[in-house]
Amino acid sequence: MGNIAVCPGSFDPVTLGHLDIIKRGAKIFDEVYVCVLNNSSKKPLFTVEERCELIRQATKDLPNIKVESFHGLLVDYAKQKEAKVILRGLRAVTDFEYEMQGTSMNKVLNDDIETFFMMTNNQYSFLSSSIVKEVAKYDGSVKGLVPKEVEEALIEKFKG
Repeated sequence: MGNIAVCPGSFDPVTLGHLDIIKRGAKIFDEVYVCVLNNSSKKPLFTVEERCELIRQATKDLPNIKVESFHGLLVDYAKQKEAKVILRGLRAVTDFEYEMQGTSMNKVLNDDIETFFMMTNNQYSFLSSSIVKEVAKYDGSVKGLVPKEVEEALIEKFKG
């Protein structure tokens, strides 16, 4: 068994901030499972399958990245993958407050799984999928905020 991490998120869509965390995680862990979750509190623009494919395209040069979707408890997915670490990115204090709750609940559910927080690169500290979608919806440029494949997919989604 290797050094395995799970990097969960809704990734609707994946941004360069997400990829910053994923790529840096790939340098630390033998395997990183990017776990695309369906957040029931959000109305997604892209299907889970589309999000997985966009992440696969953006990480195709990283052989230790696996992209999958999962419906259920994150700790169950991590256990299934024999991962001992959940990798999460933080942009600001508000992220920490939200993440603290999830991390605490995960520890109650499975004390064997640790959460590693990684600060997002400063250039992406303002970036969120919601902001990207809002800009793209009104024909603003998202170049430099998302991978090219995502930029094209956003244009296609909002074109109709």
